[in-house]
Amino acid sequence: MRLPPSSLRSHSVSDSPQIHVAGLMLLLFTLIPVSAAASVPQLACAPGILGFGNVEVGQTETLTFTVTNGGPTSVTVTKITVSDSAFATSSLTLPRVLSAGQSVALSVSFAPKTTGWTSGTVKFFSNASNATLALQAGGTGVTSESLAASPSHLSFGQVVVGDSAGRPIVLTNAQSSDLKISSVQTSDDLFSIQGPSFPVTLGAGQSVTLTVNFSPQSAGTAGGSVFVFGPGLSIPLTGTGTKGAAVLSVTPSPLNYGSVTVGTTYTLPITISASGGSVTISSATSSSSQFVLDGASFPLTIPSGQSVSFGVAFTPKSSGTVSGSLSFASNASNPLATESLSGVGTLTPYSISLYWNAGADAVGYNVYRSATSSGSYSRINAALDANTAYTDSTVVGGNNYYYAATSVNSSGQESARSTPPVEAVVP
Repeated sequence: MRLPPSSLRSHSVSDSPQIHVAGLMLLLFTLIPVSAAASVPQLACAPGILGFGNVEVGQTETLTFTVTNGGPTSVTVTKITVSDSAFATSSLTLPRVLSAGQSVALSVSFAPKTTGWTSGTVKFFSNASNATLALQAGGTGVTSESLAASPSHLSFGQVVVGDSAGRPIVLTNAQSSDLKISSVQTSDDLFSIQGPSFPVTLGAGQSVTLTVNFSPQSAGTAGGSVFVFGPGLSIPLTGTGTKGAAVLSVTPSPLNYGSVTVGTTYTLPITISASGGSVTISSATSSSSQFVLDGASFPLTIPSGQSVSFGVAFTPKSSGTVSGSLSFASNASNPLATESLSGVGTLTPYSISLYWNAGADAVGYNVYRSATSSGSYSRINAALDANTAYTDSTVVGGNNYYYAATSVNSSGQESARSTPPVEAVVP
């Protein structure tokens, strides 16, 4: 854990037990000769210090760290030693060869046997330029924890390099009196904290929530911790950075416009997002002229983790279901991201109302319709109509219609069609 001197010196005995502060000061000072031993160490640990804080006697806490070969040649680790039996390392088959730039994830467990401060050193022996790499560890054994963390060990799983993931931690005062948290700090820059301003005093049973973010900068497992100053609680953190391929996504998918009147335009929004790396869109293509992307200019670059929004307009040209797609060509791992589009063109309902005078001996009437005044007329009423009015609801916009009526007497004789025919224009 990288604990800056200013943070340690600012804590008085009233903020944390004196033996804990003294132990941390000693842990920091003993690192000075190790850092000075090699100006450019080939083998390095991250984090460089493991601070376990307060751990109940009889319990075990584990912190994760990585050993990295930062030199130009391979390194063979031949031996690992631990100076105090309260600390134990995870198993590593030896000898272990680390090629140039390679890392290995390990862990150290702290199981205090007595109350009070315990420090230890984990040493790695190898043929690196710094033949002996020392990792300092320390923690305080206590009879009971004054502050409880949920979860007690925070794992982020896999997170794409360049992205960020946040997870909550709830800190609860487990004692019957007030508890002061003076500050919180992470052991590595890959982890950051969002939460309330400190110091914070919690009454008995009260809680406060922190959000810890993991932002991997390279592939591989990273370990760290959140240290809570005051009660001296250390919360282990682990996460793995992965090299995810850049992906372009479009939401919502599919895009459904429902019913839209023919000749009118309805626009819906879409959101285009990049993840796993920045994406440059070179062009967009619509499979149908009835769907148009509004306001976009290409080429367009979207940084990883960010989004842009545009409108897609639907203008149906005829009645019925219309399907299409909008395709985005880019340098993403899915080079042709496609958005499905659908809508239904509907016609404006029109009707024509007809009226005529009653015949002297008529018992009913028929109505005839034609597309031209002198063309062929067809009867449009299904049965003889006793009324002197008729409504035609089967007309379509953009057409002309011609109507004529006949009367039928009680003998079933039908008169000639009325003249001249009545013309109706549907816009």
